[in-house]
Amino acid sequence: MWRSDEPIGNLNLIFKRIAHKGLKVAFATNNSSKTPHEYVKKLSAFGVDVTPSQIVTSSIAVANLLKLRFPSGGNVFVIGENGLIEALHDQGFMTYSEAQTANTCAVVMGIDRFITYKKMAEATLLIRQGVPFFATNTDKTFPTPKGEVPGAGSWIAVLTTATDIQPQVAGKPMPSVLQIAAARCGTLPAETLVVGDRISTDIVGGQAAGMPTALVLTGVSTEEEGNNWRPKINIITPSLEALVG
Repeated sequence: MWRSDEPIGNLNLIFKRIAHKGLKVAFATNNSSKTPHEYVKKLSAFGVDVTPSQIVTSSIAVANLLKLRFPSGGNVFVIGENGLIEALHDQGFMTYSEAQTANTCAVVMGIDRFITYKKMAEATLLIRQGVPFFATNTDKTFPTPKGEVPGAGSWIAVLTTATDIQPQVAGKPMPSVLQIAAARCGTLPAETLVVGDRISTDIVGGQAAGMPTALVLTGVSTEEEGNNWRPKINIITPSLEALVG
């Protein structure tokens, strides 16, 4: 869809074509930094009008997982940004990111561009004490106009190295984000096309959810990687614009 603040293609035209075809759209992203309202504002700047309910983030998915595990809520140590904090608050959790005495029910980590050694040290201590460890996603890199930079997964790897504990992951390639998106569209898995540019998350997640997949070649994965992938990807296309036609 975009790299930083640069749209990939004419998004206004693309989504007008999608609307003309009568197709339902939801946006399922592993980026946990923004709230749905912030994504609505960003898409609006590209000429795409959507509602917050059409945005499903890995923050929403991980907050849902925590609600299932801890129905009464609780205190959560968070390494992450506003999108993750708001999603946890919406599910009734109290959040903190500085060392303090608290009955912590979970450590939750997403991308945090204000990360510090102090945060990582506190999270390590809590996890090693047996506090459950959750993560929004494990994307190793994050795309920018200059290239790939460290993503949430790169920092999560530090905690897994320090604790020997793997987190419970909510985002793609786990199917929960896509399942939430399909539910909001009111579509069955077979009726829901998952479109993405990264095989390891978008395509694997779509296949895990039992949904057809389309790989666009404007991002991370290459055409050669797409052709060699098994199970076979349903559609490989140069861009979202080419897919929509």
